[in-house]
Amino acid sequence: MRNILLAAVMIIVLVSCSFAQSEFEMKEGDTTYIMKKYYFCLLKRGPNKNIDSLKLAEIQKGHLAHINKLVKEGKIALAGPFEGNFEYRGILVFNTENKEEAERLQSMDPAIIEGRLVMEIYPWWCAKGSKLQ
Repeated sequence: MRNILLAAVMIIVLVSCSFAQSEFEMKEGDTTYIMKKYYFCLLKRGPNKNIDSLKLAEIQKGHLAHINKLVKEGKIALAGPFEGNFEYRGILVFNTENKEEAERLQSMDPAIIEGRLVMEIYPWWCAKGSKLQ
């Protein structure tokens, strides 16, 4: 019951804060988390499937260079492809001021420009300093 109540409070706080700011404090017992809004981007297979191997290699090289540039600039917090040959191709987590900035940055990716990939971007809250283990 306590977990359900805590989850409900978190959802209310997240929804109300998501419209007003990009960070807020969340307390759970003796621990305080600084929650930050990121932008979670799902990369999906795009409509342009008929690309010769030379052009495809060029697009992939540009795609990786674009991601690496944004990582160095601090605009991408996390990036990686999915294993396997699925509709969803990878994930990017943008560290930007707003969704429009994330969309603008991702729209400059050669794989997006060439129609090899399409994107879906969603606001996503995560505790600052979180890491994968």
